[in-house]
Amino acid sequence: MDIELILLGIGLISIILSFFVGRSGRKSEEDIENISISLHQETNQLKKRLKAVEEELMIGVGPVPQGPQRKKSKPIHEIIVNQILSLKAQGYSIPEIAKRSSLSNEEVMNVLKSRGVAL
Repeated sequence: MDIELILLGIGLISIILSFFVGRSGRKSEEDIENISISLHQETNQLKKRLKAVEEELMIGVGPVPQGPQRKKSKPIHEIIVNQILSLKAQGYSIPEIAKRSSLSNEEVMNVLKSRGVAL
């Protein structure tokens, strides 16, 4: 009978302890879930702030000039000049050369004139 009481006591103590031990695991799971939710919210806030900053930076930027308005701040690279001369020697027209070299017709004509090639 003593063994039965001892086993019954151990069983009751085990059941009572299981309630406390099981809850600590649940608390950890809830903590991890709360952390992941807060991390997700912070990430979304950062994305919104970044988008706002990008929009503010784009306010001062005007349209990119194209065609005759394009600034001639950069000189034409020697490789492109050689390509223009080669295409002209092969008999291509100025519009075709401009299209292949990604330059305007005026820029192609200026390169050809500067190299002494007849138009």
